[in-house]
Amino acid sequence: MSSQLEVVETEALKLSAEDRARLADRLLSSLSDDAEVEEAWAVEVERRIAAIESGRVQLIPAPEAIARARAALK
Repeated sequence: MSSQLEVVETEALKLSAEDRARLADRLLSSLSDDAEVEEAWAVEVERRIAAIESGRVQLIPAPEAIARARAALK
């Protein structure tokens, strides 16, 4: 690992969890050169938010969703 990377990592780890998550998202986004894929995901996220807010879909608590997924895999 380069010394510059070590310095950046050390400083990044001093950030709050929220800021580290934001930084991680920005870094991961910088690896993708496919703007079309990014746009498609943005459209899908907006579609899902609208479906939730309009009441067309009902949210399932995470523990229940995980239990259903595990049951489906058996």
